[in-house]
Amino acid sequence: MSDTARLYIDGAWTDGSSGERAAVINPATEKAIGWAAVGGAAECAAAVAAARRAFDGGPWSRMARSDRQKLLRVFADELRSREEEIADIIVGETGAPVATALNHHVRVPLGHLDHYVAQLSASDTRPLPLQVNPRPDGTSWLGGSVMVYEPVGVVAAITAYNFPFYLNLAKLGPALSCGNTVVLKPSPDAPLSAALIAEVADTTGLPPGVINIVNGGADVGELMCTDPRVDLVTFTGSERVGGLVAAQAAPTIKRVLLELGGKSALIVRADADLNAALAMGLNSFTSQAGQGCALTTRHLVHANVYDDYVARLADLAKKVRVGDPADPATNMGPLISAAQRDKVESFIEVANGTGAELVAGGGRPANLPQGYFVEPTVFANVDNASQLAQEEVFGPVAAVMPFRTDEEAVALANDSNYGLGGAIFSADVGRAFELARQIRTGQVHINGGSGASPGWDPFGGYKRSGLGRELGETALADYSEIKTIKFHAG
Repeated sequence: MSDTARLYIDGAWTDGSSGERAAVINPATEKAIGWAAVGGAAECAAAVAAARRAFDGGPWSRMARSDRQKLLRVFADELRSREEEIADIIVGETGAPVATALNHHVRVPLGHLDHYVAQLSASDTRPLPLQVNPRPDGTSWLGGSVMVYEPVGVVAAITAYNFPFYLNLAKLGPALSCGNTVVLKPSPDAPLSAALIAEVADTTGLPPGVINIVNGGADVGELMCTDPRVDLVTFTGSERVGGLVAAQAAPTIKRVLLELGGKSALIVRADADLNAALAMGLNSFTSQAGQGCALTTRHLVHANVYDDYVARLADLAKKVRVGDPADPATNMGPLISAAQRDKVESFIEVANGTGAELVAGGGRPANLPQGYFVEPTVFANVDNASQLAQEEVFGPVAAVMPFRTDEEAVALANDSNYGLGGAIFSADVGRAFELARQIRTGQVHINGGSGASPGWDPFGGYKRSGLGRELGETALADYSEIKTIKFHAG
C-alpha cells in the first residue's frame, strides 16, 4: 500500500513547487499513516491547462467510442485487480470497517465504472422523429434531425472524505466515458486512494492530461471553480460549501453538479416488519459512523409500535461493536477527525438540553482512549423542528419521533430543507409506493430496497440536497453537451 499521495499533472508526478506535505491521519489511532503533497495556485493552473490541452488538442475527446472503451476497460480491470489493496487504504484513511470498505467502498463503485464502460458500446447519436413538411406547390419534403451527445470539456471534480474511492469513481466514470478530461481534488483527509487511481491511469496508458489530481484545501477548490478554462464543476460535500462552489462558478457560467447533505426519513408504519425496519434503522446511523449523506437518521415510527421500536433500537445500538476498523468483528469505526467528533458531540449536547430523551449512547467508548470514536446514540421524542431533526449531524446519532397517520408521516418527512434519501417499511407495498411518490426526495427504499446499488440507478437530491444526478443515464446527460443536427431526409 502506497503511503504517499503526490500530485499527478499531465501524466507526470510532482511534489509541487512549495514542497509542502500534509500528514494523512488514521482516525482510529490518531497516527500518521502517510503523506500528501499539497498543491497551490501553480499546480492547479498547470493541471487545468493540461486537461484543457488534452481535451482541445489531444486524442481523448475525439477518440472513437470503441477505442475509449478499450482503454477504460483496461483501467477498470486493473483497479479491480487491486481491490484488496484499495480496501486497505480506505480502512486506514477513513476508518471504515474492513468488510464495508471492500464491499461498499470498492466493489460497488467498480461495478458502476463497469456500467459506464459498457455504455460506450451504444451510439452517441439518437434519431429524432421525422417530419413531413408541405411545400407551396402542394408537394412535401421530409425533414429529419438527430440528437448528438458530446463531451462538455474540462471537468473539475471535488470529492468528500466519507467514501473517497466511491465518490472519485462516481465522477471519473461518467466524465471520462463521455470524453471529458478531469482535474480531481480529493479530500485532504483521504488522498491516498485517489493517488492509487492516478497510478493505475498512468500505468494503463490513459493519455496525459486526461486525469489530473491536485491535493489541497479550499484555496485549490476555489481556483478550480473560478478558472474560465473549466467547463463543469462537480462537487460532493456539505450544503454550505456547495453554496460557495455554485457562487464561485457562477461568473463564468459553468455547469455545476452538487451532491450535498441530507436528513432523510425512515418511515415505519404500524404494519411494518419491525425486525427488518430495525436492521435498516440501526445501519442508518452506524454505517460509516453515520458519515453518509443519504443515511436515514430521522426515524418516523407509528405510535402503535413506537415504544417497542425505540426500546429495541436502543438495545441494538448498545450492542454495536465499536473499535478497530481493521478487525473483521468491528461493526462501526471512528469519525474522520477530532473536529468532526467535536461537531457531533455538540449536537448531542444541544439535544440533551432541549427535551429529547437520550436512550442509548451519547458519549465516547470508555475502552477506546485513542481514535475519534463516538458511541452509537439514539434520541427519542425528538421535536422535528429541533436542530437534531433538521440539521445534518454526519455522525452516529438517530432521532426517533412518532406519527399517527400516513399524512402526518409524509408531512414530517417533507418538513426538511433536504431531500436526498428515504425509506418506508410496510406490509402494504402498494401503499408504501404511494407514500414514496409523495415524499420530496431523490431516492426511497421500500422494505429495505433492492439490496443493490447498480450503475443504472440515478442518485441525487431535491431542495438543498443538490443539483443533478450521479449514476444512470442522467449522469451521462449531465456530463454531456447535447447538439441537434437538422437535415433534409428526402
